[in-house]
Amino acid sequence: MHYSRTQLAVAAIGTLLLTTAGTTSRVTSTPKYSVGIPFTTETEEDNWPQWRGPTGMGVSTETRLPLNWGTDNNLLWKTPIEGKGHSSPIVWEDRVFLTTAIEREVAGEKHRVVHMRDGFYDDNPANRDRYIHPDSTGSDRIHTLKVIALAISDGSVIWEHVAFEGLPYDDSHRRGSFASPTPITDGEFVYAYFGTQGLYAYDLDGSLIWSQNLGEIPNFGLGDGSSPVLYGDLLIIVVDRDNGDESFVVAFDKRTGNEVWRTPRLARIQWSTPLLVNGPLGMELVVSGFQAVISYDPATGIERWRGPGLRGNVIATPVANTETVFVSVGYQRKKTYAVRLGATGKVGNTDAISWEYEKGTAYVPSNILYGDQLYLIADNGMLTSLDSQTGKLIYEGARVPIPGRFAASPVAYDGKLLIASQDGDMFVIKAGPVHKVLAVNSIEQSIWASPAITDGKLLVRGATHIFCFTDLGE
Repeated sequence: MHYSRTQLAVAAIGTLLLTTAGTTSRVTSTPKYSVGIPFTTETEEDNWPQWRGPTGMGVSTETRLPLNWGTDNNLLWKTPIEGKGHSSPIVWEDRVFLTTAIEREVAGEKHRVVHMRDGFYDDNPANRDRYIHPDSTGSDRIHTLKVIALAISDGSVIWEHVAFEGLPYDDSHRRGSFASPTPITDGEFVYAYFGTQGLYAYDLDGSLIWSQNLGEIPNFGLGDGSSPVLYGDLLIIVVDRDNGDESFVVAFDKRTGNEVWRTPRLARIQWSTPLLVNGPLGMELVVSGFQAVISYDPATGIERWRGPGLRGNVIATPVANTETVFVSVGYQRKKTYAVRLGATGKVGNTDAISWEYEKGTAYVPSNILYGDQLYLIADNGMLTSLDSQTGKLIYEGARVPIPGRFAASPVAYDGKLLIASQDGDMFVIKAGPVHKVLAVNSIEQSIWASPAITDGKLLVRGATHIFCFTDLGE
């Protein structure tokens, strides 16, 4: 008798228990934040409007998702998506939005942008030789970058528009995509960011409202990754360039596309999305980075505090509770540290840094804070759980039953964690002090984008299709 990988994994679940102990301008309106949910506006709570959902941290209050799903189980619909995109789907009411990049014919020279090493992998300023990453590719080919809207009821295409068509300015990683930043919506407009290829605002019916050219953004030939965030009337984007020359954070008026403020920063290229969090002194925009972790006032772009740099390729988005923000990196070093919100000035070597931990993090996936536990995910899906207040280890070395590599970030809901491998296997794990795998599901195609959860539905973007799962009583 033949057993699938998923069936074999389910049979093994019972054994997988682990108990190891710039110019500024005033904002024209200020968003209202729900009591007890300081990271999201009231109207966003029932949607999944941005990277990692309403809080920007991958946590949902949904309780109606099925435990098991697959290509023939609790599948409401699936829709093919042309091209390649690592951006996550977002949801507003009856519509799903996502982006994609369609590769076409060769029409230019390879590696047109000249990158200088300039100490990218060390701190020696004498290292000024040209740098070409061995996995950089794509800028010699025409690419069509699209924004797509689907009906959440049946997955049908409501509209799709070409935002950009031509040669990308710089390369992307061969495993990456020219559509990696996740779009964001406020329920009026949907905003899609493609790095040098532009920033675009559409209304929910697909009409282009405005667009912006942010200039040439060299990214070491590895692609763009940081997604935009919304604060009141402001759309905020972190634009870090190669070794940090002319990097900046910028805010646009979300209705007109006019620039409101811009704050220069010396910051090497990073691919992390900033986190908006409500601290004791007001809202903070926390941006991870190689040289420094910096908190800005999102209304003005003025720096609030500065923490030690993570000294690696920063991709993971910070997570936070009402008191502390947690930042991390997984390559070329592994490090997580906690900073108390409301700090000011330079916080290195001060009691504003609550604790540090130097194991367990992944190159690409972000960590997840659920309850009082901070879960770190490794490249192979191995989980570490820390007490978020003290940094004390709760468990480590928790494995999934099917080996794999992980790029998608975890989501949490209904006392469970969900992690998805690049092989398309999805593991439902019980949250809490004891690691237990509850279910193993598969979409039978690669997963790089992070899932979205809304109104009893789980949206999963695979290599060729987007899937919508819900409890069909199966």
